[in-house]
Amino acid sequence: MPPNMPPASGRAAERAAPGPAAAADGAAPVRLNKRLADLGLCSRREADEWIARGWVLVNGQVAAMGSKVQPQDRVTVQQAARRQQAGQVTILLHKPVGYVSGQAEDGHPPAATLISQRSHWSGDASGQRFTPAQLKGLAPAGRLDIDSVGLLVLTQDGRVARQLIGEDSGIDKEYLVRVQYGSVATDVQAAFPVQQLARLRHGLSLDGQPLKPAQVDWQNPEQLRFVLTEGKKRQIRRMCELVGLKVVGLKRIRIGRVLLGRLPVGQWRYLAPDERF
Repeated sequence: MPPNMPPASGRAAERAAPGPAAAADGAAPVRLNKRLADLGLCSRREADEWIARGWVLVNGQVAAMGSKVQPQDRVTVQQAARRQQAGQVTILLHKPVGYVSGQAEDGHPPAATLISQRSHWSGDASGQRFTPAQLKGLAPAGRLDIDSVGLLVLTQDGRVARQLIGEDSGIDKEYLVRVQYGSVATDVQAAFPVQQLARLRHGLSLDGQPLKPAQVDWQNPEQLRFVLTEGKKRQIRRMCELVGLKVVGLKRIRIGRVLLGRLPVGQWRYLAPDERF
């Protein structure tokens, strides 16, 4: 779950605004939606919606779309924004093969079409009840390839999306990856050169950019365990190709501190109130 909003009141104020001295440090004004997002109150898109509805005030005045703020400006949000945000849900889905993370493509359905009362996992301990309104604005916070399975997060909450896929996100993700090495399909670990394993951990580049260090270890003789802090398109498959491995199965089992656990394939549950990424 994202950080709590400020205490309930007629208005929910942002964190204590800097005093006049802060303006003297030469800091440039920033767009209001960025200020709200940087404070962790919402995403930029959500901030724009709040501004459009008149829920954001700068120095006591209703803010206009596209406005910029100085470091010393005091920004507050109306309680209506907090109430709207409290009703937003985050869903954890065990995505099967054959579904795309986002919009439908090449005849393959989006993962969000799996979200219904019928596919809600009976083991969900969150206590939340499904309503069709929870599908509005529900979007994937990250991707999982069409031929991969495992944990996929879908959320209405911009704070969660920013936490998982924002530019400054450092949340790691864990995968189990079954591989072949040339014609070798059993005891791949024995045939795969140790120096190539070291390259998987650090030393590869994709799209002309070096990859961040990764944790890569053998889970068993045919399966590798990857832990990544970035998520380029088809990253693990492309990394493996660069060292002569072919991925024959890929499953995401963890995002931050949230585990896939016993969630069955094709079913989903809510992020529990006490869970944190």
